[in-house]
Amino acid sequence: MATQIRAGDVVRIHYTGRLENGTVFSTSIGSEPLEFTAGGDEVIEGLSEAVIGMEEGERRTITIPPEKAYGQRDPHLEREVPLADLPEGVQVGDRLSAQIGNQRVRFWVKDIENDVAVLDANHPLAGQTLHLEIEIITVESQR
Repeated sequence: MATQIRAGDVVRIHYTGRLENGTVFSTSIGSEPLEFTAGGDEVIEGLSEAVIGMEEGERRTITIPPEKAYGQRDPHLEREVPLADLPEGVQVGDRLSAQIGNQRVRFWVKDIENDVAVLDANHPLAGQTLHLEIEIITVESQR
């Protein structure tokens, strides 16, 4: 009988992540499995917690609310800036970064209208409920 995963075990999984509308936002299929410590902070909380109690070879579909994924959207993290202040040729969906004080801030171009761009520092998946199909590939017990 396979041993159940406990917090602290190192797991490797294959996964496919979908939004509520079924759109795939990420997958490990066709590449290396994702490796992380169960119960740790290397991946989103909902995934890290969901594998605890599962076994090698097990498959499961999990639903992760925003609070256990990338949080709720924060409207204060959106800013309108003149398009002239951004790199030439910038388009909606582009990811950019800027140094603000001693911190590097990453954001994406949410919208461009006339000569103004809306920049958003929220994670692109903030506010989203995520659905992950996961398969436990290997487990390295840390006990």
